[in-house]
Amino acid sequence: MSAEIKPLEPIKTPYRFQYLSDEQLRQLQGATLSILERTGVRFPSEKALKILAEHGAQVDFNAQVVRFPSELVMKAMATVPRYFNIGARHPGYDFYLGDGCTYFTTDGCGVETIDLETRQRRPSCKEDVAMMARVVDYLPSVAFYWPMVSSQEHGRTAPLHDLDAGYRNTLKHIQSETIMGEADANYALEMSTVIAGSKEEMRKRPNFSLLVCTVAPLIQDKDGIEGAMVLAEAGVPVGFLSMPTLGTTAPATLAGALAMGDAEIISATVLMQVVNPGAPVFHSMMQAWADPSSGAYVSYPLDARGRYAPIEMAHHWGMPALGACYGTDSHEAGTWQAGSEVALDAYMVALTGAEFVTGMGLTQTYTRLYPESLLLDNDIYQKARYYLMPMQVDDETLALDTVEAVGPGGHYLAQKHTRRHMRAAMVRGVAHQISPDGHYHDPREYAIERTQWILANHHPEPVEEAKQKELDRILAAADRELNG
Repeated sequence: MSAEIKPLEPIKTPYRFQYLSDEQLRQLQGATLSILERTGVRFPSEKALKILAEHGAQVDFNAQVVRFPSELVMKAMATVPRYFNIGARHPGYDFYLGDGCTYFTTDGCGVETIDLETRQRRPSCKEDVAMMARVVDYLPSVAFYWPMVSSQEHGRTAPLHDLDAGYRNTLKHIQSETIMGEADANYALEMSTVIAGSKEEMRKRPNFSLLVCTVAPLIQDKDGIEGAMVLAEAGVPVGFLSMPTLGTTAPATLAGALAMGDAEIISATVLMQVVNPGAPVFHSMMQAWADPSSGAYVSYPLDARGRYAPIEMAHHWGMPALGACYGTDSHEAGTWQAGSEVALDAYMVALTGAEFVTGMGLTQTYTRLYPESLLLDNDIYQKARYYLMPMQVDDETLALDTVEAVGPGGHYLAQKHTRRHMRAAMVRGVAHQISPDGHYHDPREYAIERTQWILANHHPEPVEEAKQKELDRILAAADRELNG
């Protein structure tokens, strides 16, 4: 029996927090324009270089460096849609980026899994991608799916197998961060069109999108940018994620790192707009810090303010923002570090107004999957969602008649008003689930058991048989071509 469609539970709040002042946003944008015009960005793609040169960029073909006149940047950025639709395999899971909500996804793309049954560490595989897609399908807090780990047994075509595992195990939108190059992008576009039913329906309700990582400092990835051009031409939403590390691949100051990372994102966005004016593009930045004693990558130092600033920078450009959250540096799930590092993320990123956000469920800096981590991160998400809801104040909730009936020194347990509201008044999280012995469960043990229950009991509607055969055919062709 297929599972029911549960309404999504995004964070929707009337509250807003302005992280950067208007003047600071103007300064940062001015710095980005200066970097683009004076320093430039390397595009190691002959195709991209020719297109940018044709549209007025200053291109050094030998160095593969492009400098962007400010007029070209502003003209191209004016065609970026502020909001657009995110489709899904089932229309009940479509959402629109302009509806005032913040939608969350998982983290990806990790390379190892702690097996849910044996608890042994091993390389990730396609079955892990499928397993977590089913958990995502069950959780209304997770609006779309990033493949959390990689189908490593499939080698070169692992990203396409990740997409396939997602389509077959969730009805929600899938966003890939690993599909690279023209060939892969064309195969992915063919797969997504099979799921949608037609190119027109895919353009109207895109069930798939792409996030491409830039290369700090100030370089575009050749395969990433060429694959993005293919998808942008087809109307598939494409985003660019900059990951500057303060002190190594970016200036050691937060403002400098933000401006440099923004230049990487905006340069790629300009290319997408000259390829297809009006192409849906989104902005994302996930800066980190280099430990000055070792150069080690650190996601969450004590002062990690910069995690939320890029959201306002994106909005200042007139683009939707994919906020960057979670991704603890803890090596294990359920530790104090794993909880404390990400504790404020969902709350703060929603207050700043991100349209959608990555990424729940991985440890060891986005590389290791403990399947129960998604349930633990979900608990933090739900706390933020409730904290940001407006409080209901009316005659029923003020309960003045009940207060008068009980009076000083009385007890409320026997009141009808209490019976109407008590069960809904306390919403149980993972820390307050009742075990068979009547005590509270250990949170991590509960998360493991709940994950096992979901996998045993939740079965999303399968892809139609004819479409499954088409996916098999496309994957077989990709395996022959790309895996040799």
